[in-house]
Amino acid sequence: MPTIDLLARFRDRLSLPLIAAPMFLVSGVELVVAACRNGVIGSFPTVNCRSPEQLEQWLTDIDIRLKAHADASGKPSAPVCANLIVHRSNARLEQDLQVLLRRGPEMVITSVGSPAPVIEPLHDAGALVLADVASIRHAERAVAAGADGLVLLTAGAGGQTGWLNPFVFVRAVRAFFDGPLVLAGGIADGHALRAAEALGCDLAYMGTKFIATRESMADIRYKELLVASTADDVLLTTAFTGLQTNMLRPSIEAAGLDPDDLPQRGAIDIGKDIDIGARENRPKRWKDIWSAGHSVSGVTEVLSVDEMVAHTLAEYREAIGRIRLG
Repeated sequence: MPTIDLLARFRDRLSLPLIAAPMFLVSGVELVVAACRNGVIGSFPTVNCRSPEQLEQWLTDIDIRLKAHADASGKPSAPVCANLIVHRSNARLEQDLQVLLRRGPEMVITSVGSPAPVIEPLHDAGALVLADVASIRHAERAVAAGADGLVLLTAGAGGQTGWLNPFVFVRAVRAFFDGPLVLAGGIADGHALRAAEALGCDLAYMGTKFIATRESMADIRYKELLVASTADDVLLTTAFTGLQTNMLRPSIEAAGLDPDDLPQRGAIDIGKDIDIGARENRPKRWKDIWSAGHSVSGVTEVLSVDEMVAHTLAEYREAIGRIRLG
């Protein structure tokens, strides 16, 4: 089934078919700017800002810096993509949405719930709306609600994850949807990125490797732990958010917890989990429990975004060449 090319307006601004995934407490102004000026779509959760006012300031700072880069280089930057948490417990959703609508966003990703309440106003503002989904049924509902594209959360994605095999998930969704698809989970290098395209995806998320960049907001200890870890160190658990989440075993152990005997999490309250002030009031040991995807095996050093994208681009081109030679 041919894909509707809703991404055509962005393609000449991309060096890779890639999104730097929106990561809670990790994706900030520095990471977004560095990704976008390297031709990678830069995304961030709006709740990484402490308030709607700070969100406005972040977007202003990003715009100013990317315009300066474009003026100096003569090359337009990749799009900036805000991520809205649409779960009903997110008390800031409407305020953050109003900030985005005033700014006229190019792309928005919705997470943790139906995109239905925000699609019409975002479309009216000219935004392309991508909804992240973790099951075929959720994908069907997001398409029915009017989402332009889907982010498929597959087994191995960092943080909140899916459970379906990417080969199965992508092909099942392609059977009924010909809009933009983004593969999330297991994209550790340019070879995996090319494989995502071969499956039928238009773009892919890369998250874990961007955590271990100098521009991310992650604690240096977090970055170093990613370098020291492999996929064998990733634990799938509902203990911390109530949702299936991939976490790093060594960080759980360092907090004095037994990864194999974790307490059960109660009802899901995304609002409390994404409130930065509430998180800062938690016991210190809980602040240093960190997430990672299976692609952590591909994190071998802490790099700048410039270096990491350059490596990924070389791998991607090598993968294309290998397929042609084959």
